[in-house]
Amino acid sequence: MYVLPQLPVSLPEKPLPAEVDLEAIAVTFEKILSSLEEHHFTKNVVWRDIFALTGTIRTFYTSHSSYAAWAGTCRTSKPTCFNVQAGVRIVRVGEASWVELPFTFETEGTPQTRCSGFLSTVMVDEEWKIWCLRTILEDLKEVGSVDTLEPAWHYDKGEDHDVADRIKGLNENHVEHTNGIQSRTAEGSHRRDSINDTDDLKAGFDCVVVGGGQAGLATGGRLQALDISYVILDKHPKVGDSWKTRYNSTKLHTIREYSHLPFDRTFPDLYPEYLSSDDLAKGHRDWVSKYKINIWQSTTVLSGSWDENKQEWSLKIRRHDRESFLTCSHIVFATGSGCQVPLIPTYKNRESFKGITLHSHHYKSAFEWATKSGVVIGTANTGKNSSIALKHLYVVWSSQEVFYCSDGHVHKFETDVVPEEYYNDNQRRIYNAEIPTEVADRNYMTTPFAISRLLAFQSLHGRARQESERFDALEKVGFKLDRYGDIMHNLYMRSGGHYMDVGASAKIAEGLIKVKSDATPVSYTEDGLLFSNGTHLKADVIVFATGFVGNLRLAVADIFGSDIANHLDDFWGLDEEGELRGAFKPSGHPAFWYHGGTIGQSRYFSRFIALQIKAKLLGSPLHVYKDTPHGGWVGLKDLDP
Repeated sequence: MYVLPQLPVSLPEKPLPAEVDLEAIAVTFEKILSSLEEHHFTKNVVWRDIFALTGTIRTFYTSHSSYAAWAGTCRTSKPTCFNVQAGVRIVRVGEASWVELPFTFETEGTPQTRCSGFLSTVMVDEEWKIWCLRTILEDLKEVGSVDTLEPAWHYDKGEDHDVADRIKGLNENHVEHTNGIQSRTAEGSHRRDSINDTDDLKAGFDCVVVGGGQAGLATGGRLQALDISYVILDKHPKVGDSWKTRYNSTKLHTIREYSHLPFDRTFPDLYPEYLSSDDLAKGHRDWVSKYKINIWQSTTVLSGSWDENKQEWSLKIRRHDRESFLTCSHIVFATGSGCQVPLIPTYKNRESFKGITLHSHHYKSAFEWATKSGVVIGTANTGKNSSIALKHLYVVWSSQEVFYCSDGHVHKFETDVVPEEYYNDNQRRIYNAEIPTEVADRNYMTTPFAISRLLAFQSLHGRARQESERFDALEKVGFKLDRYGDIMHNLYMRSGGHYMDVGASAKIAEGLIKVKSDATPVSYTEDGLLFSNGTHLKADVIVFATGFVGNLRLAVADIFGSDIANHLDDFWGLDEEGELRGAFKPSGHPAFWYHGGTIGQSRYFSRFIALQIKAKLLGSPLHVYKDTPHGGWVGLKDLDP
């Protein structure tokens, strides 16, 4: 069920007064925050809390429900010291406008924390009221910052011997019962130079991170910043191989400034605006070396189990082709939100086809097929990018054949084409060299999804209406598109199905990449595909750009067994509150976290995973607020399944 369109959310319709006294508004709400009442909210207020008061990620709707949740969480968290910060401003998006006030506060419950937030206020009946409230956990008191990690070379130069000793021993001292000698490699990883062939090697950590892509790396860095012993286990031989192993023409469609890992600008100006897989791999390798991140390459988890009495995980791993065991208190599962399990449609008579079939997961380059004909099944990002890479030798079939199977069914959708400049012009206003990445993340990543959806409609649809001929040209050649698509649905329900247009659409409109959309494939033939209307396409190569299984819980079951997986939430998709299922927050098991998503989400939400784990290790876990179900929106009971 896609809930965002049904939620009681709208952008402000009434314009702001001609004159707005921002300082007076700031003074008023600084006093109000410590004693909020229901009448301080608009009737359709939205409150999103990110671990500050609820101990998880929750979104509440309507004044009645938001106030009930605010009052309930305040009794436990005891917020105090509210302080409106500099930067109060008027925000205008299309015809909507509001006053935004950044603020900070602390909590005196258990654990004691430092937090931040944003108030978005509008004028209602001559009175300023809260239309949107965001509250965000920043730090645990008396614990170092999760957003700061000094480069290792500061310590190597002797600038701080105490810290140097801490970094050196943080993970190494948690290795027990080993006959090996550890040395740090150029990849920034601990490596045992000798290891028993037997299984008596056991290493103990506070946390094991499974997966060494951007989500795993970001989590490891955050754990290190909080003095948590950890190791990242990555199946690839080298840091960055999660990008290097993709198809050769892989390039991000989002801007460079959005792509950093925590603590620094991982990709400075010497990198191109749109990073290639080689760029990403190099940046990640340099970052791991800079901060001496503890990562074990060529390491896979074979199996795992949880000891309820010891409150401990036991992992059987294979590292450099030798098996051993690890124990840890917490696991972060960061193997990629798509599980890398390909979805491939089934057509009759597969055995009759004499050519090559492969999923885009295994596609690298079309160089060896330069003289052959081909078909790409799928019209979203990978499908079109593969067509560009194939130098127009492939025929793209656009039959709405994009598969989404999280509910056990197969669905077909039109393709949402988003010109990259529509999306990235907005992104550059937030992510740029003048604004620290952590500041941009705090503003961008915390907006309630239902509001983000409406803001996207304002910016993306508005520009699409201004150049309709761009989309008319695609439809004229048979491309089935959704010119006013819902980007939030694509990202969070379908995990794809849209195309960030970086040039392929123009080639389609010009006929350089041909489209078949008048029928669907039903059968292989000896030399191609037979379609439902009796037509036939010849092909030497067929590439399926049809996506992946999107639920990490399936991958968890393969490693840890169904008993563990059955306790966990699903990963990805939106719940009844319009929040992501499973990701970044308590997942159903007290010592297990999912992590993944976009590059920005991997960077930002890694901080909250580390803070949750640190609080547990200190013996004062975040209190999870479970009241006010479904965000308090009673209308959910009337929704169709």
